[in-house]
Amino acid sequence: MKKKKKIEKSNEKTVKSINNNIRSSVRKLNPILKGIVGKKVDIAIRDLQFSEKRITKDIRKTISSAVANAENNFQYDIDKLIVKEAYCGKKIIMKRFRPRAKGRAAPILKPYSSVTIILSESKKMESHGSKS
Repeated sequence: MKKKKKIEKSNEKTVKSINNNIRSSVRKLNPILKGIVGKKVDIAIRDLQFSEKRITKDIRKTISSAVANAENNFQYDIDKLIVKEAYCGKKIIMKRFRPRAKGRAAPILKPYSSVTIILSESKKMESHGSKS
């Protein structure tokens, strides 16, 4: 028996932006990306702007690119965009060596990562009844 593939058709409007070869490790990027998931785009950019981490500048550029994609390619409203997903993956690791005492060498690993930001347009919740 063959397994039937589930095909999910979602009506959500999503926009993706990928930034390859960011000079940082996945371990340093993950906490920053988890902090912006679920927030509105302008709030996420503001939070990244006031962070003291060096790598937040590259993440901000990726979010800004996704916003530009949403505005130019799909004509979405910028004020309604939220960060649906934000994740990173490992890329290459540059290997260098540092000379040590007694003719030895110690490795230096310089990891690279790729960051993916997925934005979606938030649906306005309908209010049932009036509060007056």
